[in-house]
Amino acid sequence: MNVETGTLKPGEARCPAETTQEIIARDKVAAPAWAASESYEYLGSEDISKDRYTTAEFAQGEFDRLWTRTWQMACREEHIPDVGDYYVYDLGPYSFVVTRSGEDEIQAHFNSCLHRGTKLKPSGTTGFSNNLKCPFHGWTWNLDGSLKEIPEKWDFSHTQGKKMCLPEARVERLGGFVWINMDPEAPSLADYLGKEVMAHMNAWKLEDRYIYLHVQKSYPANWKLTMEAFMEAYHVGDTHPQVAPANGDVNSQYDWYDEHVNRFISTLGVVSPKLYNKYSEQDIVEHFTLGDSSSLGGSKPQLKDGERARQVMADMFRGMFESATNTDLSHVSDTELLDTYSYTFFPNLFLFPGISLPMIYRFRPDARDHRRTIYEVMFMRPCPKDGSVPETAEVEILEDHQSFAEAKGMDPVFGVILNQDTRNLHAQQEGLEASAKPGITLGDYQEIRIRHFQKAIDKYMAMEPKLPDWRTSQR
Repeated sequence: MNVETGTLKPGEARCPAETTQEIIARDKVAAPAWAASESYEYLGSEDISKDRYTTAEFAQGEFDRLWTRTWQMACREEHIPDVGDYYVYDLGPYSFVVTRSGEDEIQAHFNSCLHRGTKLKPSGTTGFSNNLKCPFHGWTWNLDGSLKEIPEKWDFSHTQGKKMCLPEARVERLGGFVWINMDPEAPSLADYLGKEVMAHMNAWKLEDRYIYLHVQKSYPANWKLTMEAFMEAYHVGDTHPQVAPANGDVNSQYDWYDEHVNRFISTLGVVSPKLYNKYSEQDIVEHFTLGDSSSLGGSKPQLKDGERARQVMADMFRGMFESATNTDLSHVSDTELLDTYSYTFFPNLFLFPGISLPMIYRFRPDARDHRRTIYEVMFMRPCPKDGSVPETAEVEILEDHQSFAEAKGMDPVFGVILNQDTRNLHAQQEGLEASAKPGITLGDYQEIRIRHFQKAIDKYMAMEPKLPDWRTSQR
C-alpha cells in the first residue's frame, strides 16, 4: 500500500488502498503471468496541447503521417470465411476491400478503380463476389488483384505492358483478426506490438472466439477525445456511480508496453476504495455489472456469513458462462472471469480479453469533420466446444439520438454504461475550443494511458508525410 504520497517522486503516488495485484493474489484460481504483472513508467507531467483535438490541420496531418504508417484491425477472419468473401474497411478518406482470395490468402486492395477512381465496393459493406468489378464502366479484377478485363480494350492500348493490378495494403493475421498497414516499409505486426504483448495475445486465444454483437454510432467529438474517455477508471465515481459499489476504480492498475500498446486492469467484485465501509459484500453482488447479464439467468446469489462477493461471483460465473456458451472454462483464472482488462492497440483499437466484459472497441475519424468519430462496440464469446460455427453478427448502426440500450441484443444495463461513457464528449469538445487554457492536464498514474497514446501520436506527427504510392503498393 502507498499512503505517504507527499514526498514521493512524480509518478510514484498510488491510491492509499489495496492494490490490484493484492486483490488478484487472493483469488482461488490463480492469475496467469500476463495478468499478474505490472509495466508502468513515469512519462512526464506536461500539459497536452488542445490544438490536436480542435484543428482541421492537425487532423489532416494525421491522415498524411499517422494512419498511413500504422497497423489497424480491419475485420475478423470469420467475417470472410470463404473464398470470394469480402469486407470493406473505411478509414477517413481511405477504403479497402479485404478479400479472401484463396483458402489461406487474405488481401486488402485499395477500394478504387484504376480507370476513373470509382469505388469497387460500397463503403461499409460485406458480401461475396467472384471478382472485383467497377460498377461504372465494368473494369474487372480477379480476387488476387490481377487485371481480368477492360471493356473495349482496343481504346486502352496505352495500358499494355504496364502493371494494372490493384494496389494493396500489407496484411497480417493475429488472434483471429485481419490487420492492415498502408506502408510497405512498416515493421512487421509482431515488431510493432513487441514481444511482451505478443505473448499476451498468444495466451488469450482470441482466434477461438466470435463476434455475437456489433454496434456502431457516430459522436460529435474528435477521435482522440472519444478514445481517451475509455482509457482510465478515474471517471467511474462521477460518470458511473451505480457501478462503484462493485468496482475497484481508483486503485485500478495502469501499464504501458513499448510504443504502441497500453492497458488497465480494473478489478470487479470489490468495492471502490472511496466507498469502504459503506457497502456490504451482498451489496457488491447486487451492483455487479456484466457485458451480457443473460448468462446469470436473472438471479444473483445470497452470500453466507464470511463469504467474499468476489470469490462467490467467480465460482458462479464459471459454471454459468460454461452453460450459456457451451464452452469449457476450467482453465480460466478468476481474474479473467471477473475483471476488466482493457488494452489499447495504437492507433484505434481496444481489446478486452476477459470473459465478463469480452469486448472490442474501434474508433475511426470522420474524413469530413475532424470533430466527429465513428465508434464501434463488438462483443465476443468463446466458440462452442462442440465445434459448431456460430453466425458472426452484422453491424447495427445507431442514429445520433438513439441509445446504446436500444441496440438489438445489447444488455440494457450495459447499454446505459456506454451512454454514460459518451454523454460528456460533445461538452468536452466544445469546452476545449472555448477554453482559455492551451492544453489539458493529466494525472501521472491514472491517466498514463492517455499520455502514452499522445506520445505515439507525437512520434508519427514529427515524420514527413507518407501518402500511399500505387506503384509500390502493387504485387
